[in-house]
Amino acid sequence: MAGSSRTTAAKRHKERARQEKRQEKAQKKAQRKLEQEQTPQTERGAELTVTYDEEGQPQGFNFHDF
Repeated sequence: MAGSSRTTAAKRHKERARQEKRQEKAQKKAQRKLEQEQTPQTERGAELTVTYDEEGQPQGFNFHDF
């Protein structure tokens, strides 16, 4: 019977560690959300312009278009 109390203590310790980790993750998530709300979104310098080929089909964008 002595072994069962040791496993219970270990389980308690593991669960406490899980709860702490969950709490830390929640705090980090809240911090990121707060930072995202405080920082202004960068605006694009120019909007993308869709170009069409001879057949009237839109052409794809290149790497430099973004």
